[in-house]
Amino acid sequence: MNARKLIIAIDGPAGAGKSTVASRLARKLGYINIETGAMYRALALKAVEEDVDFESESALVALAERSHITLEPTTEGNRVLLDGLEVTQRVRERDVTEAASKVSVHPRVRAWMVARQRQMGKDGGVVMEGRDIGTKVFPEADVKIFLDAAPEVRGDRRFRQQSTTGNTKPAAVVAEMRARDQRDRTRPNSPLVPAEGADILDSTDLNIEQVMERVEALIAAKQVASS
Repeated sequence: MNARKLIIAIDGPAGAGKSTVASRLARKLGYINIETGAMYRALALKAVEEDVDFESESALVALAERSHITLEPTTEGNRVLLDGLEVTQRVRERDVTEAASKVSVHPRVRAWMVARQRQMGKDGGVVMEGRDIGTKVFPEADVKIFLDAAPEVRGDRRFRQQSTTGNTKPAAVVAEMRARDQRDRTRPNSPLVPAEGADILDSTDLNIEQVMERVEALIAAKQVASS
């Protein structure tokens, strides 16, 4: 008998390593990696391109309702398509990342996203990562992990990942990271907090192989318990 396909939720702040862990884990398990942050960034990109006010919830919801956001898994990670056009690299750039944290504070925008994310993951066999997977999208997830790290470490990781130009310095990226943390953790709707029952994993002093070992051990224990 085949093992039941799990719903795995990985939450945490920006730069904690969620995307890397989720992508590797999905490949190993043969699951789909649903990168919810990329969905918010795709919507933010469209808002930037169409000059939609980040403060206008109604305008952003209207924009979302006429947007088609698709994640296509590949061996290198997800391709992100916005209205049929690939925007995988563009949504990683600093202006879009910053815009996404402003777009995502609106309750109706999050409700629109959550409905689509639940539909995408309802049959299991998914590794879903974001800010509120274990608290709002799938509080009933089989495995809930909150991946964190010190802001300085997360800022340095993000600096090395981003396409940087001009006079951008690591300190500026760390400052942006702290500002985003403040917005994410204090917003009234779906604040960034560990889900009830989540395993909290601090990756500050761990490399990716060590993080993967701990995550895989948590999943293996769950599979044994549910078999």
